[in-house]
Amino acid sequence: MRLATVKVNETEQAAIVYEQAVILIKDINRVEKKSWETNVFTILQKEQLNEINQWYKRVDEQKILDLALAEAKSIEYMPLYRQPKKIFGIGMNYMEKVRDFNASPTETEPVSFLKPDSSLIGLEEPIKLPIQSAVSGEGELGIIIGKTCRNIEEHEVPEVVAGFTNTLDMTAKDIHARNPRFLQVSKIFDTFFSFGPHLITFDEIPNLEDVSVSTVLNGESIHTNTIRNMMFPPWLIVSYFSKIVTLSPGDIIMTGTPGSVLLSDGDIVECKINDFPSLRNPVIKEV
Repeated sequence: MRLATVKVNETEQAAIVYEQAVILIKDINRVEKKSWETNVFTILQKEQLNEINQWYKRVDEQKILDLALAEAKSIEYMPLYRQPKKIFGIGMNYMEKVRDFNASPTETEPVSFLKPDSSLIGLEEPIKLPIQSAVSGEGELGIIIGKTCRNIEEHEVPEVVAGFTNTLDMTAKDIHARNPRFLQVSKIFDTFFSFGPHLITFDEIPNLEDVSVSTVLNGESIHTNTIRNMMFPPWLIVSYFSKIVTLSPGDIIMTGTPGSVLLSDGDIVECKINDFPSLRNPVIKEV
């Protein structure tokens, strides 16, 4: 199942995306006599995702199409939600990127950082380049947490993951270059985190290791790699963070990038992942 947040009559509403159709949760509630939340974040918080997914798997295809609001391509997509409790990032996780930085591929813990929700944007929203900084963009697979958890092992992670999404992580490269200790500062500017437009449930991914992630600049795929080439695979990353803090529904974990691109005014940067819809953001100078 694919969830999204779409703008309808100036309000942001949760919807299921089925092939080329968009179905509002509000309309499903009305026809099916359900009482599911109509906000993606609240659906996650109240752990209703699995129940909605089970309905989606059972229901007749024609009923879904009868409920369709409009074709997916004509809908305005918004960020999946705007105020997650935590946004985590992982650095230098693909083996090729580790070698590029002459780092050790035998590290026992990942390079990690946090993003504030003030950095969050969604599909087609502009990335604003701070006047004082050179900025890079990085396409990454994002993991969305679906259940509260603490101190879990890797084999338990699939039970707490809601699904996956595209993410773009921006970095003020000049700040980080001055001193590696400034990594956190270089990550937290406004518009430095984009995600969406779909939350794709775990059962839609037949083999996570085969998922391919690309950083795309102005239509050209600059860096591409597959999840199997990560030094710290997704389930290990979730387990790692769960042993530091309690993970909550709606928390987002970026899993590292195959490579970054330097951004300039007028650019279009994208994160492309297999058959996920592309996450695409224009780049403008901050004024």
